[in-house]
Amino acid sequence: MSEIRVDFNRPEPFGRELEYMAEAVANGHISGDGPFTKKVHSFLERELPVPKALLTTSCTHALEMAAILLDIQDGDEVIVPSFTFVSTINAFVLRGARPVFVDIRPDTLNLDESKLDAAITPQTKVIVPVHYAGVGCEMDAIMQIANQRNIPLVEDNAHGLFGKYKGQHLGTFGVMATQSFHETKNFTSGEGGALLINNAELIERAEIIREKGTDRSRFFRGQVDKYTWVDIGSSYLPSDILAAFLYGQLEQRDQIQSHRKTLWETYFTALTDWAKMMSVALPTIPAHSDHSYHMFYILLPNLELRQKFIKYLRELRIYSMFHYLPLHLSDMGKHFGGKPGDCPVTEDISDRLVRLPFHNGLSAPEQEQALEAILEFKT
Repeated sequence: MSEIRVDFNRPEPFGRELEYMAEAVANGHISGDGPFTKKVHSFLERELPVPKALLTTSCTHALEMAAILLDIQDGDEVIVPSFTFVSTINAFVLRGARPVFVDIRPDTLNLDESKLDAAITPQTKVIVPVHYAGVGCEMDAIMQIANQRNIPLVEDNAHGLFGKYKGQHLGTFGVMATQSFHETKNFTSGEGGALLINNAELIERAEIIREKGTDRSRFFRGQVDKYTWVDIGSSYLPSDILAAFLYGQLEQRDQIQSHRKTLWETYFTALTDWAKMMSVALPTIPAHSDHSYHMFYILLPNLELRQKFIKYLRELRIYSMFHYLPLHLSDMGKHFGGKPGDCPVTEDISDRLVRLPFHNGLSAPEQEQALEAILEFKT
């Protein structure tokens, strides 16, 4: 076997990213909301489409903005899947909310819509589904429940930019959605995120919160003759240098997604027979879902075999990773009353999942080496 190192993730320019960063410097505006930030905003608003997109310093900060915009307060409850990154719920806990963890489906690993209604109480103030691996949650059922109960919905779409559910872009269902441009995502600025606003009534306040609680955006549009402190907020604007890199990535949307689709389909086709022989599950993509090709994962039969598999690949210089640990069993999750057995599917999946090397820079020879090693793995 070749001695090529196969990285789990490797961020890589795909177009004019470095040229645009130099241009941002030459523009003399490298702080927030510069020319490239505006280009990214326009791109997202046009392509998704959404009424307003606002770049943030991270998806975490976009979620924090959503919590402020929904006026989350002490004692409010927020429904989230236990199988997600901590930011999904931490943004709301920071405002005093209590998490209500719901289990996931065993096929798509998304929030189990059949368990949603029973989790709602008079204190429920928001539902936050996560489109895991860029595969859409069952939004028809989720939105029906949210609308019947008059509960706002915020989509955590960190994995799912340009994915679709029944022909509609992920991130365009709820009152708001959040995106991630972390270096592990399909499109990156290193660190970064965005808040997508689908309810136009929230746009003006979102701009204020994002600008440290001031009406600075209105000032630059000529709507007021000076700006001042008018609300709570923080500094959520990324540098225009980061926006320049991101815009270079988004310009290459079709090429990046085509490359990732090829990688995903190569893994799926090559591993199908091996997976059956090994009792390994491959990702499930419903027919009505156009996923974002964010990752490729497999589900080993048990934790012991999962750990053995990761170690085996690492010894061959092929780097794979497990993913989320159940939030309801974390120290903070237990603080909020979480206990073993609350989310049995999450607890099972978390022990068995392995993410394979998958990134924009992954070459065909690197993927071939990874596949060669995987196909030789035996229990």
